[in-house]
Amino acid sequence: MTEKGEIDKVTEENISWKDLGLVDALCTACEQLKWKSPSKIQKEAIPVALQGKDVIGLAETGSGKTAAFALPILQSLLENPQRYFALILTPTRELAFQISEQFEALGTSIGVKCAVIVGGMDMMSQALVLAKKPHILIATPGRLLDHLENTKGFNLRALKYLVMDEADRILNMDFEVEVDKILKVIPRERRTFLFSATMTKKVNKLQRACLQVPVKVEVSTKYQTVEKLQQSYIFIPVKFKDVYLVHVLNELAGNTFMIFCSTCNNTIRTALMLRNLGFTAVPLHGQMSQNKRLAALTKFKAKNRSILISTDVASRGLDIPHVDIVINFDIPTHSKDYIHRVGRTARAGRSGRAITFVTQYDVELYQRIEELIGKKLPLYQSEEDEVMILQERVAEAQRIAKLEMKDLGEKKKRKKGDGDEEDDTENSSGVRKRLKGGNNKGNKGAKHKGKRKN
Repeated sequence: MTEKGEIDKVTEENISWKDLGLVDALCTACEQLKWKSPSKIQKEAIPVALQGKDVIGLAETGSGKTAAFALPILQSLLENPQRYFALILTPTRELAFQISEQFEALGTSIGVKCAVIVGGMDMMSQALVLAKKPHILIATPGRLLDHLENTKGFNLRALKYLVMDEADRILNMDFEVEVDKILKVIPRERRTFLFSATMTKKVNKLQRACLQVPVKVEVSTKYQTVEKLQQSYIFIPVKFKDVYLVHVLNELAGNTFMIFCSTCNNTIRTALMLRNLGFTAVPLHGQMSQNKRLAALTKFKAKNRSILISTDVASRGLDIPHVDIVINFDIPTHSKDYIHRVGRTARAGRSGRAITFVTQYDVELYQRIEELIGKKLPLYQSEEDEVMILQERVAEAQRIAKLEMKDLGEKKKRKKGDGDEEDDTENSSGVRKRLKGGNNKGNKGAKHKGKRKN
């Protein structure tokens, strides 16, 4: 009995891209991307999709969903080349650009043309891109609908594939009306793939409305975090949150961090405060223009910045390979968002770490998270005396960050109506110079302060 189980396991692990039914060109593309073998969701979804069936895929974040729908679409495109062949709807702009990158990487050898149609960009230049009739469209629902209603000569009446990625989030972000309108103007005779981390009532309703006899592929039956993820929490008074954050960053210096805040304002404030202490931090939030958001991500991905401070705009879908540690600086209001946030680290078999800050006001929210993931997390060990040595420096950095925030507010009022400029927080060093002994040379300053406390 055991032997048979072991043989099955070995066979399962040895499944290659070729075994899934993919053509040589696509197998080679996967190998060139250093994807040694298919992930669980890819093993389950690709053979079904290649048979021409509708698929509803449920899988946790970081499981390889994009390739699970991209590869079957590219294989079908190879067999029947056509413009406006597939439409991929996503909830966020960043995710749209990331999916496009993956399509282009997989389809390089076959000359696939993609277009990203999202808000925050110029409608006219997008209309010119659409006029070139790309094979694959990756779009957010609102902006796509704008083009379907207003761009002359653009329609999707010949569309062969529709994919809704992160469908639960598309619907949670109140795109239901737009999705309904889009479904009315695309062909009923098409293949539909619906991918979601969770099966909500809205997703179930959408599934019944737009999929024909779908095959359900599920690789995760309950909410779970990755096994290789070390999780802990830190219980602190709310007034010392910033001090503890600086302490943790000093203690774990040399790693890359994603810090999650609940508001756009707090991401900017925290980024400014950390920069005043010599950390290389960059903010990412929904009120930034699209160019700035992409620039922030690029700096972090290129390791020019070691800390990305973000709202939940970056908690799902984004694949940033080198995130070592996720810090929930503000606890998420919805427990499910915890799963998505910590899923930014420990991706694709790597290990990672997540630390959640819990204040006296967060206890109930934190208990809900523990209930959801089905485990009690250990306390992150810290010596209060060591932490409090940093209090004076942090208070000064907070004071200057407050002045810089005020400066930025006034700048914004003056610049309203101007085009994109650089991330304003990068250019706020005027006030910063008042920081006593301030050192703005990357993390060296931070590490130095870490040592001074001994």
